[in-house]
Order: sequence, then C-alpha cells, then structure tokens
Amino acid sequence: METVDCIVAGAGVVGLAIARRLALAGKEVLVLETEGRIGEHTSSRNSEVVHAGLHYAEGSLRQRLFPGAREMLYAYCEARGVPHRRIGKLVVARDDEEAGRLRLHLEHALRAGVHDARWLEEAEIRALEPGLACRAAYLSPSSGIVDSHALMLALQADLEAAGGRVVLRAPVEGGDAAAGGLVLRVGGAEPMTLKCGLFVNSAGHGAPGLARSIAGMPAGLAPKSWFRRGVYFSVTGPAPFQRLVYPVHGRSGLDIHAVVDLAGAVRFGPDTEWIDGIDYTVDPARAAAFYPAVRSFWPGLADGALQPAYAGIRPTIAGPGENSADFLIQGPASHGVAGLVNLFGIESPGLTASLAIGDYVAGLFGLANSV
Repeated sequence: METVDCIVAGAGVVGLAIARRLALAGKEVLVLETEGRIGEHTSSRNSEVVHAGLHYAEGSLRQRLFPGAREMLYAYCEARGVPHRRIGKLVVARDDEEAGRLRLHLEHALRAGVHDARWLEEAEIRALEPGLACRAAYLSPSSGIVDSHALMLALQADLEAAGGRVVLRAPVEGGDAAAGGLVLRVGGAEPMTLKCGLFVNSAGHGAPGLARSIAGMPAGLAPKSWFRRGVYFSVTGPAPFQRLVYPVHGRSGLDIHAVVDLAGAVRFGPDTEWIDGIDYTVDPARAAAFYPAVRSFWPGLADGALQPAYAGIRPTIAGPGENSADFLIQGPASHGVAGLVNLFGIESPGLTASLAIGDYVAGLFGLANSV
C-alpha cells in the first residue's frame, strides 16, 4: 500500500490552495479529484467576484479571514500574472427602508476593517454609474473580479513545482482512521488503497457524505448537504455598469445583483432555487422574475434583453428558511480523528478566501499559526 504525507480530496480552488500551502511547507501532497477537470463545479460556476468582506457576521470565521484574505489574493494574482481588476462595488438602497439599513451595513463593514468603503452623495452616484437608480449607495473600492480558471491553474502550477500532483477521475470513496494516519479507498478506472498522515476533505458538495464514509469520524458532526441553485442571465447591448452593483444585503438574503466580467460584459444573478442534487439547467422562464428585480435598480432594462448565461450551485449546509451558515472547518480538536480536516459549506466568499483558508488549514495541522 502506497503512503503519502498529505492527500486532499477535491481540486476546486480551495482544495488547490490548501494543497499548494501544504506542499510549500515541505509536505508530499496528492490531490484526488472525482471529475475529469479541476474546478468542475463551484469554482467554475460563480460570479468571480473578489469580495471585500463587507457583511459577514461578527465573530464568524468568514469575518476573521477578511480583509486579509482579499489582500492576500490580490497580491498573489499580481505576482503570478492572474488576470484581475479592482473595479469596485456599489452597495445600493432602493427605498427609504433600505437606506436606513445601508447606513448600518456600511458601519459594519468599517468595523470589520474595510476602511476604504465610503458613503456616496447623489452626484457621485450619478457620475460613477449614470444608469443606476437608487435611494442611496456606498462604494467599496477594493471589491473586484478575477479569472477563476487562471487562478486555479496558477495554484496547480505552484503545487506541482513544489512536488505535488493532481490526479483526475480518482474519487475518494471512504476510509478508516489508522495508527499514524488514514487509509483511503480510491475509486476510478484503477481503484487503489492509499495511506496518508494528513487528509483534507475539500470535496465541496460531496464533503459531508465523504466525512460520514470515514470510519472513526463521528457521523453526527457531518452536516446535511443542501443544493441551492442560482442562475445568471447576461444582457444584450451596451453594458449598463462599469462596477459591481449589489442591493443591500437584507433580511431576505442577497438579492439579484449586477456582475461585471473582465471583458466588461454584465450579467445579473443569482436567484435561489432549492434542488435535490447537481443540475446546472438554466430555465429561460426564470427571466420573468429577473426583469422587475433588475429594474428596481436599472430601470433602463429593455424587454427581451436578458439571455440565459449559466447556473451555479452553492455547497451550503443551511437549508430553506435557515440563516446562512458560516464556513465550517473541522480539525482533530473537533472530531478526534488525528490528521483529518473537513471543510463544509465553503460557498461565497470561498474563492476570495482560498489562500487564507490554505493558511488556516495548515495551522490546524501545526504548520502555521491559524487565523
């Protein structure tokens, strides 16, 4: 039976960032990916937004990772030539009730360390985005966008340069806690058994089920998987905005917003639909609900201008009607299995926080100070 220092299940952006961090710490690292390509699911089906850390709950792991996570990502992209831009985000209120919450939203962001966020006067809003209709807005200059595919390729290149490997079509199907590490059963065309001293379960949607398949892992500590699909629609004609535009995060959750890509095109989304599994179908009929939502801040949207773009599914661990869950990263102190770290519910802002999560996981293994 072959033995390796570290195995990471999942070659999404977070799994690759963790694997890179462990390899740079001198560990022999093997990344096992179920699909035939890296980043096949959540990492390639998101908004590609670099989040500033504006609205995460006080004391949450999300908030603790920011704003350092954002600056770590920007520095990495600059050093490795990963396409990105700090285009800024306007967080907007569409009526008086939202305007009151927007002030509180900005105060929260400032307390969280997003010190460049600032309230805008009406003339400033019109000058920045003439097509935007809103009651009030603030600007987050450090929000931006990134090429997620280029980022994953850079992380993989760093991993391989440090001696690590990515193996595709190699699903981890279960394992057993053993003396000195874990023994994992790997499927695919050439099934095998591997032993490792450290195992990181970064399998995204499949992480809870994989955790329950490891003998010795307390089954009750693995949360339920939920599948929350959101679709995006692109807009034909000239781009209405140059910056990200987000209605203020409120009681109903994150409303449909405007995202700009690196080519300057704008798309709107995501909406929310709870489904039973992985299904990336985009139903064109869902555009009917998008028109009034988008016109609430861009009244210039013409009939028929929205076209289906793509769908993404958040690997969430909070179900319908529940409050949004924080990142859940369990080390041996949580579950008692030496050498095992589970990552659950790493949805937004997982891409932005990927490098910081890599440091955090290294800390759980005693390789660095955790955040």
